[in-house]
Amino acid sequence: MRISRRGEVDPFIVMDVMEAARQQEANGRHIIHMEVGQPATGAPKPAIEALTTAMQNGPLGYTVALGLPELRAKIAQLYQEWYGIDLPADRVVVTAGSSAGFLLSFISLFETGEKVAIGDPGYPSYRNILKSLGLNPVRIETGAETRFQPDPKHLDGLDVQGLLVASPSNPTGTMLDKTALTALIDACAARNIGFISDEIYHGIDYGKRAVSALEISDDVYVINSFSKFFSMTGWRVGWMVVPESHVRRIERLSQNLFICPSHASQIAALHALDCQDDLQENCSVYAANRKILIDGLPKAGFGSFAPPDGAFYIYADVSDRTENSRELATQILIEAGVAVTPGLDFDPVRGHKTLRFSYAGSTDDMIEGVNRLIAWHQKTVS
Repeated sequence: MRISRRGEVDPFIVMDVMEAARQQEANGRHIIHMEVGQPATGAPKPAIEALTTAMQNGPLGYTVALGLPELRAKIAQLYQEWYGIDLPADRVVVTAGSSAGFLLSFISLFETGEKVAIGDPGYPSYRNILKSLGLNPVRIETGAETRFQPDPKHLDGLDVQGLLVASPSNPTGTMLDKTALTALIDACAARNIGFISDEIYHGIDYGKRAVSALEISDDVYVINSFSKFFSMTGWRVGWMVVPESHVRRIERLSQNLFICPSHASQIAALHALDCQDDLQENCSVYAANRKILIDGLPKAGFGSFAPPDGAFYIYADVSDRTENSRELATQILIEAGVAVTPGLDFDPVRGHKTLRFSYAGSTDDMIEGVNRLIAWHQKTVS
């Protein structure tokens, strides 16, 4: 049967690592999961209780394509609480996870064949979604000098129609401050480059809060999710904020592509927004886990990394011990019982010399994982 070239995208390697770890667990091994950015905590209990009540009171059917009006209003309120922004609720679009937000953004903003710049290292699905839509991802090779974030100088001489940034980023956890983010947004505006801000790790930061692109401009697309701070990965519910003049075009796309986000997930998300105190407790766990890895990874031979500003990842340079991060990750899984992600997921050119460690799990697991890595390292160097 015939196939399209658009379907020839690279695998999401972390999912392959998860499957390899699952196979090890099926064989009776206990694996410590440092490969996936999935909080060990589930959805807040009040959110689950509210959904249970709603399900008992009647069937859950379609909602309007833009999402439950009360959920959109409460998300808008969050922007006042977190950033001091008066955001009209009608600019908020509830989506089937942040992935749907990226699809809607790319289709809404760019013509087939156009080019969208993304910083490497970065989230691999950006480039794979772009390719599957017939768009061309353009690598911006970032380094430590810009905290692994794009800089306006990267746009000089670059023929692109879009720029996507993430702050805090995955995999490095670095953030753009207001000055740096303003410079990027202004540079894009001057060149008529569409600007998309991935803000799904907002709320998880250490010291300074993350800056939203909406604090700087209304002429941007912002994508967020209930997966990370709200600890609802499997519920597949997120949101986007778009300029007022773009709401109807996003609504038409949403109607046809998704009909609506999951009604059940929207109810849970609505009530999760009232659980900020509980969710901040989760962030204190991430902070403790961060310290465990920052202190422990150098003892395991992984000492070349920048402490993350936000999110829950450490991105380590392992060029002193391998030229094949995928092979090293497999070795660590088999010999140490710890699942980690090869950097090739995030940087197809330089990622063969890096690994990502997620500390989104429980503190007990992080302690055990670091201890296993240290013991494994001592064996390999002895």
